[in-house]
Amino acid sequence: MNRSMAAFALAGLACIASPAIAATPAVAADDPILLRLATCRDSWFEWKDDAAKAAPFVQLIQTRFTPGEQGAVLPKGPIRVLGFPVAQMFPQSVGMAVGFSVLVEGHADKVRAAFEKQLGHAIRCETGDGMKSCEYKIAEKKSAVLMTGDDGRASTTLVGCYYFYEK
Repeated sequence: MNRSMAAFALAGLACIASPAIAATPAVAADDPILLRLATCRDSWFEWKDDAAKAAPFVQLIQTRFTPGEQGAVLPKGPIRVLGFPVAQMFPQSVGMAVGFSVLVEGHADKVRAAFEKQLGHAIRCETGDGMKSCEYKIAEKKSAVLMTGDDGRASTTLVGCYYFYEK
C-alpha cells in the first residue's frame, strides 16, 4: 500500500471512529488537590500555618463542598479521587486521628488496588471491631490509610492520610 492509499484508509477509519468517540461519555479526572492529600503527597498539617500553601485547599472546600455532619463536608457536584466519586470529605480527621480523608463510592478491593497503585506500595490490613483497616507508614507523622466494613459488602471506602492519633 502506498502512502496516499494509507492516508486515505486512515482518514476513512477516523471518520468511522469519530461518532463512537464522540458518543463515549467523558470520565471525570481525579481532583489533583484531594488526590495529593489522600495519598500523603501533600499534608495540610505541614502547611496549615502557611496561608499561601493552604489557599488552594481552602478555596476548594469553600467552592466545591458544603458543610455536613460530624466534621464532614459534602461535594456540591461530582468530584473524584482514585477514579471513584467522593461521597464525603473529612478535611481534619481520619477516624480518631488527625489527618485528611475522603469517603469514596467504591468497593474496598477496587479502591485498595487504585490506592496502592497511587502509593507505589502495598498496604497492610487488619480486621477487627467490624472494620477492615489498612495502613502504609510513610514517615513518623504520615501514614496512608484505608478503612471499610469487614464483611466485604460495603459500597463505600475511606482513604486518606493521618498524621498522628489524638490522645
